[in-house]
Amino acid sequence: MHTLPKLPYDYNALEPHIDELTMTIHHTKHHQAYIDKLNGAVKGTKYETMDVDEILKNINEVPENIRTVVRNHGGGHSNHSFFWQVMAPNAGGEPNGNVGDAIKHTFGGFDKFKEEFTNAGLNRFGSGWAWLVVDGKKLAVMSTPNQDSPLMEGKIPILGVDVWEHGYYLLYQNRRADYLKAWWNVVNWDKVNVLFEKK
Repeated sequence: MHTLPKLPYDYNALEPHIDELTMTIHHTKHHQAYIDKLNGAVKGTKYETMDVDEILKNINEVPENIRTVVRNHGGGHSNHSFFWQVMAPNAGGEPNGNVGDAIKHTFGGFDKFKEEFTNAGLNRFGSGWAWLVVDGKKLAVMSTPNQDSPLMEGKIPILGVDVWEHGYYLLYQNRRADYLKAWWNVVNWDKVNVLFEKK
């Protein structure tokens, strides 16, 4: 059975950039709902005990009668479990380590990367995510609709931001640009570097 992971920090730890109430509802209500619906769909199948990321990497092998539910709610579970890890209190700034070098090399500097990544989040129509992924041997910025994961396309996410309205509406209302600007202050670059080195 899939279960809700504990947050690696308190619900108020990302303030003032992400408020306590948003984090509480996002984690205990939204993320839990994805898990509940995923568990309901995979009960009695091999997917009940399989790692959710492995399920998503092989989404086309999931039986058609449960594939859409697994795609949406398995994706929601995986994406949120990932999202909590790539944020931290007293974080932000510029990336260091190998991932910092790779970002500079690929995008021509951190500011250019930040602009491209932010635009991927701003221009995602409706709900979805913006991602920094390892695609083959190189870094790339992409966005996905709804709860789709880069894992479904054979890419490895190392940074992602949730641009569903439930992730920011209480504090930022319709101002997605303000949310994204603030979000850079909580990016956990140490974790991103670990994910990059593991790829």
